[in-house]
Amino acid sequence: MDDHLFILFLIFAGAALVSTLALYARQSLLVVYIVVGILLGPSVLGLVGDPAIIANMSEVGIIFLLFLLGTNLPPQKLLHLFRETTLVAGVSSLLFSAIGFGFALAFGFSLIESLLVGATMMFSSTIIGLKLLPTTVLHHQHTGEIIISILLLQDLVAILILMLLPAHGTANDLSMELVKLLLSLIGVVTFAWLFERFVLVKLIQRFDQIREYIFLMAIGWCLSMAELASLAGLSAESGAFIAGVVLATSPLALFIGESLKPLRDFFLIIFFFALGASFDLSIIQQVLLPATLLAALMMLAKPFIFKWLLVHFGEEAPRSMEIGVRLGQISEFSIFVAVLAWQLGVIGERASYIIQVSTLLTFILSSWFVVQRYPTPIAASEALRRD
Repeated sequence: MDDHLFILFLIFAGAALVSTLALYARQSLLVVYIVVGILLGPSVLGLVGDPAIIANMSEVGIIFLLFLLGTNLPPQKLLHLFRETTLVAGVSSLLFSAIGFGFALAFGFSLIESLLVGATMMFSSTIIGLKLLPTTVLHHQHTGEIIISILLLQDLVAILILMLLPAHGTANDLSMELVKLLLSLIGVVTFAWLFERFVLVKLIQRFDQIREYIFLMAIGWCLSMAELASLAGLSAESGAFIAGVVLATSPLALFIGESLKPLRDFFLIIFFFALGASFDLSIIQQVLLPATLLAALMMLAKPFIFKWLLVHFGEEAPRSMEIGVRLGQISEFSIFVAVLAWQLGVIGERASYIIQVSTLLTFILSSWFVVQRYPTPIAASEALRRD
């Protein structure tokens, strides 16, 4: 217990101290959490010797993030958004994957490694994309809706890759995994819809005056569906998202979303700290040049490709560019894929670290640029601060 309390002290006291300096310097707070993790992790000061101690705890932040995302997207609206952005997400993903694949081949990686590097370039960060999106945009404006739908489609592909990696050996294994995935998804969605309709909503209506009960039910429902999805062979994050979507039609969805925001932020700070603490600076030095070039290439390509596609489908040019910039980084899912693929022996350590380091660099640079240029809840400038 003492060790865990000391680690929490380091995370939040360190983040509070460095974030004060960062705000004076007009830097993104997301960058602060990662930098504090690097400084206090094994590669520098070593005050947090084993980042794995907090890694599992940090995943709860992603679970709550996707749950809250789901509560803002009723099923009908979700399907409508998917119809509008499927082509944008699909074409952009193919282009980003091709850029990453060509880059990896040019730097001497094997065909399999190049394919996986390319696949990880398809995604933008759900955490950064939503964390830096004002709530007013998320709820009311077309910009937020487009960003959400693109991220959701990308996340579905990322989750699929994560689930298929253990079965990379044969085509039969992949086919069986796809069938299991589809059946599990249908089963979890069906259960969630039935339970919400005939049990959960009745309990919420019966005790809707007791806000503490609603708060507890929301957390219990989110984590229960995350655990059910894990048991069914899906990701915990997908279960949390499903739990949010089936609640989205409830009149209490907005209250649930507002109530869980502080809890989400608490765990997301831990997530970014754990991400920084997990990096080995000695290996980073070996891959820094190609990772920097890959990060720069993707951050230049993504905004303009998104803008070109969105303008082609009828969106205004300024809005399309803003969406492209907000989605201009690589995803946390890319890190998950890189680590899992390395652990399974699909790719080597160097390929895994190039993906991880390039993702971290885009996190830092993209979040800094968005905070400086566009409205965000954590903008350094009061004129751009929107919650």
